[in-house]
Amino acid sequence: MKKYFAFIRKALSGEEVDYTKATIRSAVLLLAIPMMLEMAMESVFALVDLYFVGHLKESGYAIQTVGLTESVLSVMYSIAIGMSMAATAMVARRIGEKNPEQASRSAAQVLLVSFAVTFILSLFGVIYAEEILMLMGAKPEAASYGKEFTRIMMGSSVIIMLLFLINGIFRGAGNAAIAMKSLWIANIANIILCPVLIKGFGPVPAMGLTGAALATTIGRSIGVIYQLYHLLIADTQIRILINYFKPDFEIIKSVIKIATPGIFQFVIASCSWIFLAQLVATTGHEDASAGYQTALRLMMFFMLPAWGLSNAASTLVGQNMGANEMVRAEQSVMKTVKYNVIFMLTVSLIFFLLSDFLVGFFTQEIEIKNYAKNALHIMSIGFIFYGIGMVMINAFNGAGDTWTPTWVNLFGFWLFQIPLAYFLAKYSGMGPKGVFISIPAAETLITVVAFVLFKRGKWKTVKV
Repeated sequence: MKKYFAFIRKALSGEEVDYTKATIRSAVLLLAIPMMLEMAMESVFALVDLYFVGHLKESGYAIQTVGLTESVLSVMYSIAIGMSMAATAMVARRIGEKNPEQASRSAAQVLLVSFAVTFILSLFGVIYAEEILMLMGAKPEAASYGKEFTRIMMGSSVIIMLLFLINGIFRGAGNAAIAMKSLWIANIANIILCPVLIKGFGPVPAMGLTGAALATTIGRSIGVIYQLYHLLIADTQIRILINYFKPDFEIIKSVIKIATPGIFQFVIASCSWIFLAQLVATTGHEDASAGYQTALRLMMFFMLPAWGLSNAASTLVGQNMGANEMVRAEQSVMKTVKYNVIFMLTVSLIFFLLSDFLVGFFTQEIEIKNYAKNALHIMSIGFIFYGIGMVMINAFNGAGDTWTPTWVNLFGFWLFQIPLAYFLAKYSGMGPKGVFISIPAAETLITVVAFVLFKRGKWKTVKV
């Protein structure tokens, strides 16, 4: 038992490890443990908000606003994740080549490009917050109620981008512990601030739904400050100097080449989720929408740790390719698949057995609970396939082959999931249930296609 605790301590300590030399099992787990905890913390933001706003007087409007805003923010997350994938791929490759200075220069250029892109979109979200909620299917009174929450959350997009991106840099370097700790710090701040700003405390007035947005934004900002300290000041393997921010158009060209399809890859997926949320809201009603959003938040709470585990494949593929260890890169991916399947099978059982308890933690409204439980039961059917698909996608991205998963997502989400959801919900008269069914169906198809393409091995030829 002692050796297991010692191993976990090592994984959480941030100790530098040569992942191209350690055993594959150790390499996967040393990266996966902090990465899973990191992504679990990312999902906690939405769950904490959902818990507190679910107890407000206008809980139906509040839950719908949080859910719809998160759906729109998923586009911003897509940009941040796409850019962080470029950072992870480039930094991992340079670290594998034993060139930390060039890794740091690459990281600085990704930050430069990302900030410019996100600032513009953030401004758009602040100006058109109410219109965005109505476009998503919220009624005028619900949109008016939630516009300040949406405005603050959209306005904080630059902070969201930095949180994702800098963590991508540290993951590429193999220092997943710093990425994990930044999310822990951000979440602890959010958990403390949420009840204070939502319900009021002492001289702090009760701000309701708006307080939830402020708490999340402040929490994330504290996490970013922690990241920047380790990126700019602390003595770590990746350390960015001010002169590294001078535009280097060769590196920027490489960033854009990797990040552009990476962004499209996740925009394609997130726009599909936005369409599904809108379809649930229009074929059902507030209760259906709130139930679906509750189920999604619960699903993401368990899915994000699985995504964190699959991120280990991204780092290991990049670093092993940099060290010209192609066989080891592929073996690392298959080992990660094994662990992710075990994790997702466990999650499936939890959702089937404890859905009533999990949903009841957030709402006691009977109709909302029924929709949420129904969505959880249907979506969890495909969880094992989700787990495999995540690893495949991250393996491609870690190799710098961001185009392959982009085409797979385009086919799986837009050419299959959306038409299927629309047909089942509208023409078959199944309403929201038809939308729920389309989710595991599409994810299963995407996984099968991605696995076949990975085995063909074209990703091994990609230059970064």
